[in-house]
Amino acid sequence: MIVVIGFAVVISAVVGGYLLAHGNLSVLFQPTEVLIIFGAAIGGFLISSPLKVIKKVAGAVADIFTNKNLSKENYMEALLLLNGIFYKIRQQGLVSIESDVDQPAESPVFTQFPQILKNERAINLITDTLRTVMTTTIAPHELDALLDNELETHLEELTSPSKSVNFIADALPGLGIVAAVLGIVITMGKIGEPPEILGQHVGAALVGTFLGVLLCYGFVGPMGRCMEHSAMEQLQYLTVLKVSLLSFIGGAAPKVAVEFGRRVIPTEVRPTFLEVEEAFRQAKK
Repeated sequence: MIVVIGFAVVISAVVGGYLLAHGNLSVLFQPTEVLIIFGAAIGGFLISSPLKVIKKVAGAVADIFTNKNLSKENYMEALLLLNGIFYKIRQQGLVSIESDVDQPAESPVFTQFPQILKNERAINLITDTLRTVMTTTIAPHELDALLDNELETHLEELTSPSKSVNFIADALPGLGIVAAVLGIVITMGKIGEPPEILGQHVGAALVGTFLGVLLCYGFVGPMGRCMEHSAMEQLQYLTVLKVSLLSFIGGAAPKVAVEFGRRVIPTEVRPTFLEVEEAFRQAKK
């Protein structure tokens, strides 16, 4: 919703300012300029991006309009899940969670938290880490390095849509100039026309530059930045899981390991210590 409001503010400010200066809106309506800029931008995007990235961009664009930000409840659910897993391991042994790790969608531990089950990256991070601990003798510092490498892979995948969108944004001013130059070329072919006619053609050509710059800095660039924020938010969520898992595997008690994870949650959505304790008490009932 906030993205739509932002778009409305940009359009209102630009069009409103133009009208207040007694501008003529009909001059800005140049379908051929729009065709050149959008067509070239989309073509460049298709050339530079593999199919999997194109699909990710489509999904990321949809996500920024649906405002899928991680909330305090999402983090609380993750902490509760980790606490349940850690206590089961502490009470029944590491082998007791083998079936939970192999089939989380059917696990009584995981199915209590349907939102996190929808997060494939989070589920894979938890289950793959626990499976590694169960099947190998990996040292905590080696596991730490392994998880760092995994998070770097996630970061690259999560930021690939924003990189592609930012590529389009960076290209738009240049494509606007291309459209403007083509308009000037057409205008030069009509050099014998009266000055008022030539002025109209020059003005129409300059609309290409205007549209390229406006789309770059008013719409596409901010969308790419929004996607970056979303990617970093997802990475922070995975980092919380990583910190808790490493703490527990390193020998910390379940509550202590969960507390380590809680402390790296962003402050604006971080549940307090007392809120987490109350949630734990409610979960035991």
